[in-house]
Amino acid sequence: MAESAEPLITRRAARLRALVQVLIDGASQAERDHAHRIDAVRPEHRASAINLVHYVWLRGRDIRELQAELADLGLSSLGRLESRVMPTLRSLAGALDLMIGSDTGPALRGGEMALGPALLDRNADNLLGHQPADRVSRIMVTFPSEAATDRDLVGQMVAAGMDIARINAAHDTPEDWAAMIANLRATDPRYEGAATGRPEGDDGFRPAPDRCLVAMDLAGPKLRTGPIAPGPEVVRVRPQRDESGHVVEPATVVLEASPSGENSRHRAHLPVDADWLAALEVDERIGFVDARGSERELVVTAVDDARAVTEMTQTAYFATGTVLSGMSDAAVGALPATESHHFVRKGEQIWLTRSLDAHGPVEGGPHRIGCTLPQVFEDATAGQEVWFDDGKVGGTIAAVRDDRIEIDVTSAGVDGVKLRAEKGINLPDTQLDTPALTDEDLEVLPFVVEHADIVNYSFVRDRGDVADLFRRVTELGRDDLDVVLKIETVQAFRNLPQILLEAMRWRDVGVMIARGDLAVEAGFERLAEVQEEIMWLCEAAHVPVIWATQVLESLAKRGMPSRAEVTDAAMSERAECVMLNKGPFIVEAIRFLHDVLERMQDHQSKKRTLLRRLDSWGLD
Repeated sequence: MAESAEPLITRRAARLRALVQVLIDGASQAERDHAHRIDAVRPEHRASAINLVHYVWLRGRDIRELQAELADLGLSSLGRLESRVMPTLRSLAGALDLMIGSDTGPALRGGEMALGPALLDRNADNLLGHQPADRVSRIMVTFPSEAATDRDLVGQMVAAGMDIARINAAHDTPEDWAAMIANLRATDPRYEGAATGRPEGDDGFRPAPDRCLVAMDLAGPKLRTGPIAPGPEVVRVRPQRDESGHVVEPATVVLEASPSGENSRHRAHLPVDADWLAALEVDERIGFVDARGSERELVVTAVDDARAVTEMTQTAYFATGTVLSGMSDAAVGALPATESHHFVRKGEQIWLTRSLDAHGPVEGGPHRIGCTLPQVFEDATAGQEVWFDDGKVGGTIAAVRDDRIEIDVTSAGVDGVKLRAEKGINLPDTQLDTPALTDEDLEVLPFVVEHADIVNYSFVRDRGDVADLFRRVTELGRDDLDVVLKIETVQAFRNLPQILLEAMRWRDVGVMIARGDLAVEAGFERLAEVQEEIMWLCEAAHVPVIWATQVLESLAKRGMPSRAEVTDAAMSERAECVMLNKGPFIVEAIRFLHDVLERMQDHQSKKRTLLRRLDSWGLD
């Protein structure tokens, strides 16, 4: 049996060897066809550009049957060749040559298989800082506004494991950003001076300084919903009740000449006349008729020079002008208007208006709401999709008119969704003819160039957007500012090979997978596939990746992670950096992510499962 089987295996290996040669020849021809693009990149990125071209050409073919046959012979199935396409193909060709008795043998040069992974590691070190001692992936954290004034918080974030501090230029002010950076420098013991420049080594690479780096986001075009007419000037307050409806704690109403606190469900701060306030006494009862016409009563429990604290055991709605009757009468002063919203249901219409005039809610629609980006009205056409508020509301454009876009709502939850002002708008089918760098970005850019190590570039769509940023930064005299390209639109995803080749004209670049907008643009059902393909393509280009959006968001905001978030955090270890957003429990989230990444580094490396010794089970 063995003698008759051997020629069959040999013939099979010879056939597979021919198929592998087709791949080698095709990838080599693609390299020649795109030589002009490869020649345009920086010399230190040339090998990466070549590998990217090889990979894009290879992934344009369906080789699944070949993979299965190679695996049957115990050979590499080409499933992990991203960072070293040609070396893998040549190595496989050499192994098949040996199986068929060829004298050719492996056609590899020394160290060729290790070059791709080494380039990726080096690029990651240069962009994101040195790899931490106890984990592979770095941790980027968004600074909250409090980082400008709370130095202790910044120190805790650094101590917990933050490797890169992210400042979003869409929020706060230049004074706040400068204060955040000053607090970082004061709390990171590795920080030496304020310089952001980096000396260049003999090999053309510039290692990042050994300290917590600063990355700043440019906001990009603001495509959001406009204002909505405010609701009534009413404050609702109610007592706390148990499950049976019994009052367990009265509602608190603080009467003040100048209210100093925020209103909540069980506590309200109301402005009243100072002289009337001064005459109130403990145990005095104050009657009133609330905004609904219900008779209610407050009981004074404490008074001082500035306020009177009262309690009540029923729910009440206070409005501007509500008359409070004690020993004498006083009217509630001006209250803030309540935030309004459109309640949108499937089958209704949204009218996206060119005007940003605030319209009030209309039961059943059409729901009129402005759009902050005028270019939308020039580029959108009937039949295209529109999504609002991270995909909570979706629809199809029915008509584009001079002053509005009429949208048929096709998705709005089970019973409808509240659509509020300042919510994101996504048009995945629309090619928007607007620059990625806005006038606001250009105003912020000099600060970024002076103070940051990395600029995160929003709304990148094509190679022209990348070239524009490089030109602007160069004009500001900073050719060593590192750049991270945020991939957040379908257009950017489709143009990613060209974007990466253009990016290789710069020294140090990376890619951020902005999964929030990308999920809406590509569809939630396709997000997992898209993020994997971005990871693969960037590995082929030896470009570091930042895994972003909603990583451990429940933990950062509410102190407890969801089960799915823990799995997501574990999967993020395959990226060179993981980004956390801000929240009250951000320090705990950093520590948690650090622990997860430290554990997972011994189990997973990119697409390869690492088989370290396990103590989880035994057979005894």
